[in-house]
Amino acid sequence: MNDFALSIFKLITLLFSVVVHEVSHGIAAYRLGDNTAKSEGRLTLNPLKHIDPVGSVFLPLFLLLVNSPVLFGWAKPVPFNPYFLRDPKKGSAIIAAAGPLSNLTLALVFGLIIRIITPFVDFQVIGSGMFFILMLQIVVFYNVLLAVFNLVPIPPLDGSKLLFGILPPKYYKVQQFLEQYGMMILLIFIFFGVGIIFPIIFGIFRLIVGPNILL
Repeated sequence: MNDFALSIFKLITLLFSVVVHEVSHGIAAYRLGDNTAKSEGRLTLNPLKHIDPVGSVFLPLFLLLVNSPVLFGWAKPVPFNPYFLRDPKKGSAIIAAAGPLSNLTLALVFGLIIRIITPFVDFQVIGSGMFFILMLQIVVFYNVLLAVFNLVPIPPLDGSKLLFGILPPKYYKVQQFLEQYGMMILLIFIFFGVGIIFPIIFGIFRLIVGPNILL
């Protein structure tokens, strides 16, 4: 597999993974009593329903063109109305958790496939077996990446909604501050602090796929 084909596969993997992430939010909301995502046709794996021009197209393609070792992006957030939920605070946290949980589930499923077929692959010989393992590892890596990154407790990431779901009322001013300046804090984190979570990402990745890492 040449570098171009590998990059395209990474792009497709990223797009599929973010779509699964967003659909999972919508399914969780629907099961908790909110019909918003379903009424807007967002409970589908059709990527055309979820593509964000910047996060799904421009940013990944830009990273691809500059030969970034890691692609990143996002889909349009699936809408939900907390006022339709039986318990808005708890329900919002459950909906937020559904996205990262879906990515972690995908990572574990593909990691299990890797574990099953690894004994039958000779890693000393370059061939179709190694390329297949590599593709599976890419799926695992990007889903772990999405799960961990989205659990960072900075708005509008899912981790912030989980934090707000357990935050005692006396810390409401903390929530207000984070909601007001969340995007600015997130940009600062992406440019200067994202390296903090990469040891966690690679640690989980290694734990899932085992010692034969091809990335």
